[in-house]
Amino acid sequence: MTELTLIIGNKAFSSWSMRPWLALKHSGLPFQEILIPLRQPDTAARIAEHSPSGRVPSLRDGDRVIWDSLAICEYLAEIAPAAGLWPEDAGARAVARSVSAEMHSGFVGLRTHMSMDLKAMRPGVGHNPESEADIARVLELWRATRERFGADGPFLFGRFSIADAMYAPVVTRFITYGVEMDEVGRAYAEAVMSLPAMKEWVAAAKAEPWDIYTDERPTGVFVAP
Repeated sequence: MTELTLIIGNKAFSSWSMRPWLALKHSGLPFQEILIPLRQPDTAARIAEHSPSGRVPSLRDGDRVIWDSLAICEYLAEIAPAAGLWPEDAGARAVARSVSAEMHSGFVGLRTHMSMDLKAMRPGVGHNPESEADIARVLELWRATRERFGADGPFLFGRFSIADAMYAPVVTRFITYGVEMDEVGRAYAEAVMSLPAMKEWVAAAKAEPWDIYTDERPTGVFVAP
C-alpha cells in the first residue's frame, strides 16, 4: 500500500486539518504528515505544491490528491472499511453523513466569532446571537444523535465515526470560549478530549512556536473538561 501523506496547517488553529487527521489516526493506516504554518510569507506557495484548491488539508495517496476535509474522510472510509468510520446501519449512516455535512457547510456564526484556538482560554469572547444560535443547534444535534444512536459507546453514534471527527474542533471551541453545555454535551466533550489521538493533537498544538493572531487576547492553559 502506498503510504499516505496528509498536508495540514497549524494544529493550534486549523480545525479543518484536525478532522481528517483524527479520522486517519482512527483508521490505523500509516501516514506521513506535512505541516505548513499558516499566514507566513511562503504559506500560499507551499500549499499550492500539494493542493489544487490552495487550501489545507489535502491528502496524497500515490498520484491521487484529495483536497477537502470531508472528501478525505470519505476516501478513508472507502480504503479502510474495517475501521468503521461510518456506522454500519444504513439509517444511522445516513444521519451521520447528514450531521457531518451540516458541520461542513454551516455554523457560520460559530466559525466567525469562535475560531479554533488551542493556545488560549477565552471565556465569554465571541458570544453573540449568531454564535449562540449555532451553539444551541450543535447541542441539540449532540443530544438527538446520542439519544437515538449512542447506545454502543460515548460518541455521537456510539463508536467513533467521521461525525465525531467533524465535531471535534467544535468541542475545543466550546472549551476555549467557555460555552455552557448540558450534561449530554459535557459527557460527549469529555469523550472526545479523552481520545489518545486528540490528546496527541492538543499537546502538539500547544508546543507550536507560531501564532497566526496579531490582536491581543487572553492567554491560559488549554485543558480538557
